[in-house]
Amino acid sequence: MDPLTHTATGLFLSRAGLNRATPYATPILMLAANAPDIDIVTTAGGGLNYLHYHRHLTHSLVAMPVMALLPVVLVWAVMRKPLRWPGAFLAAMAAVASHLLLDYTNVYGIRLLLPFSGQWLRLDLTPVIDFAIWGVLLLGLLGPFLKRLVVAEIASGKPGSSPHGRGFARFALIFLLLYNCGRAVLHSRATAVLESRIYHGETADRVAALPEANPFRWRGLVETSTFWELAEVDVTGQFDPTRGAMFYKPSPDPALAIARRTPVFQTFLGFSQLPLWRITPLPEPENAKRVEVFDLRFGTPMEPGFMAGAVVDERGQVLKSEFRFGAPRPR
Repeated sequence: MDPLTHTATGLFLSRAGLNRATPYATPILMLAANAPDIDIVTTAGGGLNYLHYHRHLTHSLVAMPVMALLPVVLVWAVMRKPLRWPGAFLAAMAAVASHLLLDYTNVYGIRLLLPFSGQWLRLDLTPVIDFAIWGVLLLGLLGPFLKRLVVAEIASGKPGSSPHGRGFARFALIFLLLYNCGRAVLHSRATAVLESRIYHGETADRVAALPEANPFRWRGLVETSTFWELAEVDVTGQFDPTRGAMFYKPSPDPALAIARRTPVFQTFLGFSQLPLWRITPLPEPENAKRVEVFDLRFGTPMEPGFMAGAVVDERGQVLKSEFRFGAPRPR
C-alpha cells in the first residue's frame, strides 16, 4: 500500500490502545508501520535495481524483528528518554505486521518467505492506492477534531471523557479488516466467473481478477495456450467473454530465448507474474527484431506499465536492452 495508508494505520494502532505499551508509542508505531519501505534507498541504483529490491528482504517474515527494532532505537536515540523496551518492541512488531498484511492484499505482491523462497504472494484484493480506504482513514483522522468542536460548542469547551480519537481509530481499523474481507468475497466471485467460461474455443490455463476502484468491478485476465484476453468483470451483472481484448502470444523464435538471458529480462521476469511477450520486426538494423515483455497487471502494449525490451540482430546479438515504466518518451 501507499505510505499514507501505512502511516495512518500506525497512528490508529497507537490510538486504539497500543500507546499504553510504552512512552512515545505513537512515533514508534508510525515509523514501524513504514519501516519495511526503507528499501526505497535502492532507487539510488536505478529503476531496475529498485524493481528487484522493492518488497524484498525488508518485507519478509525473517526481517520483521529487525524492522521493528529500528524505529524503537531511532525514537530512543532522538528523544533520549526511557522506554519500556519489551512493550515498545512488541508494539512495533504489530505495526510492521500491519505493513506486511496490507501489502499482501494488493496486486503488487510481497515476498514474505525470503531468503528461503523468492515466491511472490498476493491476494489481488485492493489496488496499491485504494481511495475507499483513504476516505475512511481521512474520517478517522478528522473525526476526533470534529467531535471536539461539537463538544466544545455544546459543553462550553469542556473536554470529552473518552481518549482522543480512540473510537475513530478502532472504527478505521475494523473497516480495513471488514473491507478486505468483503473484497475477498467479491474477488472469489470474479475469479469463478472467469474460470467458468470458454474463450474463443479455448479453455483458460489460468485467470486473474485484478482490483479496480469499484469493488464490484474487476479487471479480468485470462491466459490460454495461444493468447491472453483482457475482460472486465462486473460481479453484479452478466459477463460476456467475447467482448474482451485479445493479445496473441508470439510464435517460438530464437530472439525470445536470447532476450530472456539478458540481466534486464532476468530481473524483470523475476518480478513479472503475468507476462505478455511481443516480437516486432525492425527496419534497421536489417532483419533485427525488438523483443518486449509486459506485466499485464499494470498495463497492456497500448498503455504499458512495467515492461522490458531488447533489440536482437540477425546474428543473435543483443544490441540494447532496457527496462521502462510507462510508454517511451518522445525524442
